[in-house]
Amino acid sequence: MAVITDFALQGAQMLLVLLMAPLLTGLVRKMKARLLSRQGPPLLQPYRDLLRLMRKDAVLADNASWLFRVIPYLVFAATWVAASLVPTFRSGLLFSWTADLIAIIAVLGSARFFLALAGLDAGTSFGGIGSSREVMISSLAEPAMLMIVFAIALIAGSTQLSTMAAFMNSAEVGLRVSLGLALIALTIVAVAENARIPVDNPATHLELTMVHEAMVLEYSGRHLALIELAASLKLLLYISLIACLFAPWGISPAIIAPLPILIGVAAYIGKLTVLGALLALFETSIAKMRVFRVPEFLGAALMLALLATLLRFVSGSF
Repeated sequence: MAVITDFALQGAQMLLVLLMAPLLTGLVRKMKARLLSRQGPPLLQPYRDLLRLMRKDAVLADNASWLFRVIPYLVFAATWVAASLVPTFRSGLLFSWTADLIAIIAVLGSARFFLALAGLDAGTSFGGIGSSREVMISSLAEPAMLMIVFAIALIAGSTQLSTMAAFMNSAEVGLRVSLGLALIALTIVAVAENARIPVDNPATHLELTMVHEAMVLEYSGRHLALIELAASLKLLLYISLIACLFAPWGISPAIIAPLPILIGVAAYIGKLTVLGALLALFETSIAKMRVFRVPEFLGAALMLALLATLLRFVSGSF
Protein backbone atom coordinates (compact mmCIF):
# COMPACT_ATOMS: atom_id res chain seq x y z
CA MET A 1 0.00 0.00 0.00
CA ALA A 2 2.84 2.37 0.85
CA VAL A 3 4.49 1.70 -2.52
CA ILE A 4 1.25 2.51 -4.35
CA THR A 5 0.91 5.74 -2.36
CA ASP A 6 4.51 6.70 -3.18
CA PHE A 7 3.89 6.09 -6.88
CA ALA A 8 0.67 8.13 -6.69
CA LEU A 9 2.40 11.08 -4.99
CA GLN A 10 5.27 11.00 -7.49
CA GLY A 11 2.79 10.92 -10.35
CA ALA A 12 0.85 13.76 -8.75
CA GLN A 13 3.98 15.91 -8.66
CA MET A 14 4.75 15.17 -12.31
CA LEU A 15 1.18 16.04 -13.26
CA LEU A 16 1.19 19.17 -11.08
CA VAL A 17 4.29 20.69 -12.68
CA LEU A 18 2.98 19.82 -16.16
CA LEU A 19 -0.36 21.53 -15.53
CA MET A 20 1.04 24.53 -13.64
CA ALA A 21 3.74 25.43 -16.20
CA PRO A 22 1.41 27.03 -18.81
CA LEU A 23 -0.56 28.73 -16.03
CA LEU A 24 2.64 30.30 -14.68
CA THR A 25 3.46 31.60 -18.15
CA GLY A 26 -0.05 33.03 -18.47
CA LEU A 27 0.24 34.66 -15.04
CA VAL A 28 3.51 36.40 -15.95
CA ARG A 29 2.05 37.67 -19.23
CA LYS A 30 -1.11 38.89 -17.51
CA MET A 31 0.83 40.67 -14.76
CA LYS A 32 3.12 42.35 -17.29
CA ALA A 33 0.13 43.56 -19.27
CA ARG A 34 -1.56 44.93 -16.15
CA LEU A 35 1.60 46.74 -15.09
CA LEU A 36 1.70 48.33 -18.55
CA SER A 37 -1.96 49.42 -18.24
CA ARG A 38 -3.18 46.87 -20.77
CA GLN A 39 -5.82 44.19 -20.39
CA GLY A 40 -3.55 41.41 -21.57
CA PRO A 41 -4.39 37.83 -22.61
CA PRO A 42 -6.47 35.54 -20.38
CA LEU A 43 -4.66 33.40 -17.82
CA LEU A 44 -5.63 30.24 -19.71
CA GLN A 45 -4.41 31.50 -23.08
CA PRO A 46 -1.22 29.34 -23.04
CA TYR A 47 -3.39 26.20 -22.77
CA ARG A 48 -5.44 27.31 -25.77
CA ASP A 49 -2.30 28.03 -27.77
CA LEU A 50 -0.88 24.59 -26.97
CA LEU A 51 -4.12 22.83 -27.91
CA ARG A 52 -4.32 24.78 -31.17
CA LEU A 53 -0.75 23.86 -32.08
CA MET A 54 -1.33 20.20 -31.17
CA ARG A 55 -4.18 20.03 -33.67
CA LYS A 56 -2.03 21.38 -36.53
CA ASP A 57 0.23 19.35 -38.76
CA ALA A 58 3.97 19.80 -38.46
CA VAL A 59 5.64 21.39 -41.49
CA LEU A 60 9.22 20.20 -41.97
CA ALA A 61 12.01 21.70 -44.04
CA ASP A 62 13.18 19.65 -47.03
CA ASN A 63 16.76 19.51 -45.76
CA ALA A 64 15.86 18.70 -42.13
CA SER A 65 17.21 15.41 -40.82
CA TRP A 66 15.56 12.87 -38.53
CA LEU A 67 17.16 14.67 -35.59
CA PHE A 68 15.02 17.73 -36.31
CA ARG A 69 11.88 15.61 -35.79
CA VAL A 70 13.10 13.88 -32.61
CA ILE A 71 14.57 16.87 -30.75
CA PRO A 72 11.22 18.40 -29.59
CA TYR A 73 10.35 15.15 -27.83
CA LEU A 74 13.82 14.90 -26.27
CA VAL A 75 13.77 18.49 -25.04
CA PHE A 76 10.28 18.15 -23.59
CA ALA A 77 11.03 14.84 -21.87
CA ALA A 78 14.32 16.06 -20.36
CA THR A 79 12.79 19.30 -19.10
CA TRP A 80 9.74 17.55 -17.66
CA VAL A 81 11.89 15.01 -15.81
CA ALA A 82 14.14 17.75 -14.41
CA ALA A 83 11.15 19.85 -13.28
CA SER A 84 9.52 16.81 -11.67
CA LEU A 85 12.59 16.08 -9.55
CA VAL A 86 12.52 19.44 -7.74
CA PRO A 87 10.58 19.10 -4.45
CA THR A 88 7.39 21.13 -4.76
CA PHE A 89 4.77 20.19 -2.16
CA ARG A 90 6.41 17.16 -0.49
CA SER A 91 9.94 15.95 0.18
CA GLY A 92 11.12 12.34 0.17
CA LEU A 93 9.17 11.30 -2.93
CA LEU A 94 9.77 7.98 -4.64
CA PHE A 95 12.45 9.31 -7.01
CA SER A 96 13.83 11.96 -4.65
CA TRP A 97 17.11 10.06 -4.44
CA THR A 98 17.75 11.04 -8.06
CA ALA A 99 17.01 14.73 -7.39
CA ASP A 100 20.65 15.74 -7.28
CA LEU A 101 21.14 19.35 -8.29
CA ILE A 102 24.21 18.59 -10.40
CA ALA A 103 22.29 15.86 -12.25
CA ILE A 104 19.43 18.29 -12.93
CA ILE A 105 21.90 20.81 -14.37
CA ALA A 106 23.31 18.05 -16.60
CA VAL A 107 19.82 17.11 -17.85
CA LEU A 108 19.02 20.74 -18.66
CA GLY A 109 22.40 21.09 -20.39
CA SER A 110 21.59 18.08 -22.58
CA ALA A 111 18.23 19.60 -23.55
CA ARG A 112 19.95 22.88 -24.43
CA PHE A 113 22.54 21.06 -26.54
CA PHE A 114 19.90 19.28 -28.60
CA LEU A 115 17.89 22.47 -29.06
CA ALA A 116 21.00 24.23 -30.36
CA LEU A 117 21.50 21.34 -32.79
CA ALA A 118 17.92 21.79 -33.99
CA GLY A 119 18.64 25.44 -34.76
CA LEU A 120 21.60 24.42 -36.88
CA ASP A 121 19.96 21.41 -38.54
CA ALA A 122 17.52 23.41 -40.68
CA GLY A 123 20.40 25.41 -42.16
CA THR A 124 18.78 28.83 -41.79
CA SER A 125 20.74 31.94 -40.85
CA PHE A 126 18.39 32.80 -37.96
CA GLY A 127 18.77 29.32 -36.52
CA GLY A 128 22.54 29.57 -36.65
CA ILE A 129 22.53 32.97 -34.94
CA GLY A 130 20.20 31.72 -32.21
CA SER A 131 22.24 28.57 -31.60
CA SER A 132 25.52 30.45 -31.37
CA ARG A 133 24.04 32.94 -28.90
CA GLU A 134 22.46 30.14 -26.87
CA VAL A 135 25.78 28.32 -26.58
CA MET A 136 27.52 31.57 -25.62
CA ILE A 137 24.98 32.19 -22.85
CA SER A 138 25.14 28.60 -21.61
CA SER A 139 28.94 28.66 -21.49
CA LEU A 140 28.67 31.48 -18.96
CA ALA A 141 25.53 30.40 -17.11
CA GLU A 142 26.54 26.80 -16.40
CA PRO A 143 29.79 27.64 -14.52
CA ALA A 144 27.86 30.19 -12.46
CA MET A 145 25.18 27.60 -11.72
CA LEU A 146 27.78 25.05 -10.61
CA MET A 147 29.39 27.57 -8.28
CA ILE A 148 25.95 28.32 -6.81
CA VAL A 149 25.48 24.60 -6.19
CA PHE A 150 28.88 24.34 -4.51
CA ALA A 151 28.17 27.35 -2.30
CA ILE A 152 24.83 25.97 -1.08
CA ALA A 153 26.12 22.39 -0.83
CA LEU A 154 28.98 23.49 1.41
CA ILE A 155 26.39 24.94 3.80
CA ALA A 156 23.76 22.19 3.56
CA GLY A 157 26.27 19.33 3.32
CA SER A 158 24.61 17.74 0.28
CA THR A 159 23.62 18.33 -3.32
CA GLN A 160 20.41 16.31 -2.91
CA LEU A 161 17.47 18.71 -3.10
CA SER A 162 15.33 17.14 -0.37
CA THR A 163 18.27 17.27 2.06
CA MET A 164 19.08 20.84 1.07
CA ALA A 165 15.45 21.93 1.48
CA ALA A 166 15.23 20.27 4.90
CA PHE A 167 18.40 22.02 6.06
CA MET A 168 17.27 25.39 4.71
CA ASN A 169 13.98 24.96 6.56
CA SER A 170 15.72 24.23 9.87
CA ALA A 171 16.93 26.64 12.53
CA GLU A 172 20.57 25.74 11.81
CA VAL A 173 20.84 27.81 8.65
CA GLY A 174 20.35 31.29 10.11
CA LEU A 175 21.21 34.42 8.14
CA ARG A 176 24.26 33.95 5.93
CA VAL A 177 25.86 36.34 3.47
CA SER A 178 26.79 33.38 1.26
CA LEU A 179 23.15 32.43 0.81
CA GLY A 180 22.20 35.99 -0.08
CA LEU A 181 24.89 36.14 -2.75
CA ALA A 182 23.87 32.70 -4.05
CA LEU A 183 20.23 33.82 -4.29
CA ILE A 184 21.13 36.88 -6.36
CA ALA A 185 23.38 34.78 -8.61
CA LEU A 186 20.68 32.11 -9.05
CA THR A 187 18.15 34.79 -9.98
CA ILE A 188 20.48 36.16 -12.66
CA VAL A 189 21.12 32.68 -14.06
CA ALA A 190 17.39 31.89 -14.06
CA VAL A 191 16.63 35.06 -16.04
CA ALA A 192 19.32 34.21 -18.61
CA GLU A 193 18.45 30.51 -18.90
CA ASN A 194 14.79 31.26 -19.55
CA ALA A 195 15.51 33.94 -22.18
CA ARG A 196 13.79 36.66 -20.18
CA ILE A 197 14.38 40.40 -20.15
CA PRO A 198 17.06 41.86 -19.98
CA VAL A 199 18.89 38.96 -21.70
CA ASP A 200 16.19 38.16 -24.26
CA ASN A 201 12.58 39.08 -24.91
CA PRO A 202 10.32 36.02 -25.30
CA ALA A 203 7.71 38.11 -27.15
CA THR A 204 10.00 39.48 -29.86
CA HIS A 205 10.75 38.21 -33.35
CA LEU A 206 13.42 40.72 -34.33
CA GLU A 207 16.33 38.91 -35.96
CA LEU A 208 18.94 41.12 -34.27
CA THR A 209 17.74 40.32 -30.75
CA MET A 210 16.32 36.80 -30.88
CA VAL A 211 18.02 33.96 -29.00
CA HIS A 212 15.54 31.23 -28.07
CA GLU A 213 12.95 32.16 -30.70
CA ALA A 214 15.56 32.08 -33.47
CA MET A 215 16.30 28.41 -32.83
CA VAL A 216 12.65 27.33 -33.06
CA LEU A 217 11.47 29.46 -35.99
CA GLU A 218 11.34 26.41 -38.28
CA TYR A 219 9.14 24.39 -35.95
CA SER A 220 5.36 24.25 -36.23
CA GLY A 221 2.40 22.19 -35.11
CA ARG A 222 2.90 19.63 -32.35
CA HIS A 223 6.67 20.09 -32.47
CA LEU A 224 6.34 23.78 -31.62
CA ALA A 225 3.79 22.93 -28.92
CA LEU A 226 6.26 20.59 -27.21
CA ILE A 227 9.03 23.19 -27.35
CA GLU A 228 6.75 25.91 -25.95
CA LEU A 229 5.61 23.60 -23.17
CA ALA A 230 9.24 22.72 -22.42
CA ALA A 231 10.06 26.44 -22.16
CA SER A 232 7.20 26.91 -19.68
CA LEU A 233 8.41 23.89 -17.71
CA LYS A 234 11.91 25.33 -17.57
CA LEU A 235 10.61 28.61 -16.17
CA LEU A 236 8.61 26.66 -13.59
CA LEU A 237 11.69 24.59 -12.76
CA TYR A 238 13.86 27.59 -11.91
CA ILE A 239 11.12 29.29 -9.89
CA SER A 240 10.50 26.00 -8.06
CA LEU A 241 14.24 25.70 -7.43
CA ILE A 242 14.40 29.17 -5.89
CA ALA A 243 11.35 28.35 -3.76
CA CYS A 244 12.78 24.98 -2.72
CA LEU A 245 16.21 26.30 -1.70
CA PHE A 246 15.42 29.76 -0.34
CA ALA A 247 11.74 29.54 0.65
CA PRO A 248 11.11 25.89 1.58
CA TRP A 249 8.27 26.76 3.96
CA GLY A 250 5.20 24.59 3.66
CA ILE A 251 6.87 21.60 1.99
CA SER A 252 5.33 18.49 3.53
CA PRO A 253 7.73 16.04 5.22
CA ALA A 254 8.02 12.44 4.05
CA ILE A 255 4.83 11.28 5.74
CA ILE A 256 1.56 10.04 4.30
CA ALA A 257 -1.04 12.47 5.64
CA PRO A 258 -3.61 14.45 3.61
CA LEU A 259 -3.46 17.73 5.54
CA PRO A 260 0.32 18.38 5.24
CA ILE A 261 0.17 17.50 1.54
CA LEU A 262 -2.71 19.91 0.92
CA ILE A 263 -0.85 22.62 2.84
CA GLY A 264 2.23 21.90 0.73
CA VAL A 265 0.27 22.21 -2.53
CA ALA A 266 -1.33 25.48 -1.40
CA ALA A 267 2.03 26.87 -0.27
CA TYR A 268 3.64 25.86 -3.58
CA ILE A 269 0.93 27.58 -5.63
CA GLY A 270 1.28 30.68 -3.45
CA LYS A 271 5.04 30.79 -3.94
CA LEU A 272 4.64 30.40 -7.71
CA THR A 273 2.17 33.30 -7.72
CA VAL A 274 4.43 35.60 -5.71
CA LEU A 275 7.60 34.78 -7.64
CA GLY A 276 5.78 35.02 -10.99
CA ALA A 277 4.48 38.47 -10.03
CA LEU A 278 7.99 39.55 -9.02
CA LEU A 279 9.32 38.35 -12.38
CA ALA A 280 6.67 40.37 -14.21
CA LEU A 281 7.51 43.44 -12.12
CA PHE A 282 11.22 43.02 -12.84
CA GLU A 283 10.69 42.64 -16.60
CA THR A 284 8.52 45.73 -16.84
CA SER A 285 10.96 47.88 -14.88
CA ILE A 286 14.10 47.15 -16.91
CA ALA A 287 15.05 47.42 -20.57
CA LYS A 288 16.59 44.70 -22.70
CA MET A 289 20.37 44.94 -22.85
CA ARG A 290 22.56 44.52 -25.91
CA VAL A 291 23.75 41.01 -26.69
CA PHE A 292 27.37 42.04 -26.15
CA ARG A 293 26.58 43.03 -22.56
CA VAL A 294 25.17 39.61 -21.65
CA PRO A 295 28.64 38.24 -20.69
CA GLU A 296 28.99 41.07 -18.18
CA PHE A 297 25.55 40.27 -16.76
CA LEU A 298 26.34 36.57 -16.35
CA GLY A 299 29.88 37.36 -15.23
CA ALA A 300 28.37 39.18 -12.26
CA ALA A 301 26.47 35.99 -11.36
CA LEU A 302 29.67 33.94 -11.59
CA MET A 303 31.57 36.39 -9.39
CA LEU A 304 28.77 36.47 -6.82
CA ALA A 305 28.64 32.67 -6.69
CA LEU A 306 32.43 32.46 -6.43
CA LEU A 307 32.42 35.03 -3.62
CA ALA A 308 29.73 33.04 -1.78
CA THR A 309 31.88 29.91 -2.01
CA LEU A 310 35.00 31.74 -0.84
CA LEU A 311 33.12 33.24 2.10
CA ARG A 312 32.07 29.75 3.12
CA PHE A 313 35.69 28.59 3.03
CA VAL A 314 37.02 31.63 4.90
CA SER A 315 34.40 31.63 7.63
CA GLY A 316 31.95 28.82 8.28
CA SER A 317 29.47 31.23 9.87
CA PHE A 318 29.02 33.19 6.63
